[in-house]
Amino acid sequence: MKKYQDRIEELLRDVFPADLTEDPTVVAAMYSLLAGGKRIRPVLMYMVADMLHVDLSVIDDFAAAMEMIHTYSLIHDDLPCMDNDTLRRGKPTCHVAHGEAFALLAGDALLNRAFERVLLAVSKDPKTARAAVYFSDNTGICGMIGGQSIDLSSEGKRIDTGRLCELHEKKTGALINASCLIPYYIYAAEHGEDTGLYDLIHRFSAGTGLGFQIKDDLLDVQADASVLGKSTGKDQRDQKSTFVTVFGEKSAQQMLDDTYSDVYDALDELAKRGWDVTTLRQFSDLLQNRVQ
Repeated sequence: MKKYQDRIEELLRDVFPADLTEDPTVVAAMYSLLAGGKRIRPVLMYMVADMLHVDLSVIDDFAAAMEMIHTYSLIHDDLPCMDNDTLRRGKPTCHVAHGEAFALLAGDALLNRAFERVLLAVSKDPKTARAAVYFSDNTGICGMIGGQSIDLSSEGKRIDTGRLCELHEKKTGALINASCLIPYYIYAAEHGEDTGLYDLIHRFSAGTGLGFQIKDDLLDVQADASVLGKSTGKDQRDQKSTFVTVFGEKSAQQMLDDTYSDVYDALDELAKRGWDVTTLRQFSDLLQNRVQ
């Protein structure tokens, strides 16, 4: 895992031109981008790519773009007009540290730069074009942004199970899903479509995304803010529907266990097809049992 984290950290240090390092928008963007996140999405992307024997240098632009998208979404999510949060990754949120205007611009800059990196990837290797379309689909209104839209419009309302799952399939799951399937699309462009392989990776990624959100909801009521690195108890205060508020803590924990059981079943099936899933299995165990 560390080798993937080190690889993405090196890429992220240089995502903006050197002559713009003192620009206040870039300063605000880098403040959040280099704030010490877990880099779960690019790490997953690299792990799946390694499993499929896809050259990691082909993945680099997508991995950097994915983390920039994730960071921009956190910056905007924390703004007073959205979740109005003051703590992220153990530090004051971007708008607290740099002001709302520059936080807004910082998120915009990261979003723009992310798509520039994806376009760069396609210009270097046209076989990545389908992966680029999938990246766009999952980061926009059909994916992450759509999930945030449902989240905001559902505050103070009791939503049903289907709507709750749709919310998190988009808001949280879409980026995780894309992180796992972008390497598949690059693999398929070279080796041809394999629907069985696609289905198993999608099953793994969908379960990982759902499990990540259920765990987040549990940590919101179980963890201490000093350990978690962000505010706790906000979901209940903001009257948000979560897996804990809808189903209760005990049932949410059972849902988490059942979800990861399916994740491990998908990995077992991949292993039966001859793929080395050792690192993905280890990473899944870390995600299931994380404390932050």
